Amino acid sequence: MDKVTCLAYLLYKSSKNQDIREKAIQLLNGDVSIRELKRNVSIQAHLVFAESFLKKNKLDKNQVQLFAEEFMAIEI
Repeated sequence: MDKVTCLAYLLYKSSKNQDIREKAIQLLNGDVSIRELKRNVSIQAHLVFAESFLKKNKLDKNQVQLFAEEFMAIEI
């Protein structure tokens, strides 16, 4: 899995805040970039946590894939 998908998964799973979950889905779909999220004060701490967690731990790739399949918007 790529870094953006993993970060989106971690952001989504680490928060009950609907705004942060929506930003995670937007990140997954390419509607917002990591750089843009880093400028957003309300999500900045969550993003730093997700990045540090990603560096230190291995994620369950199956869970990340299920998240991507559920929330990724596919345009035909």
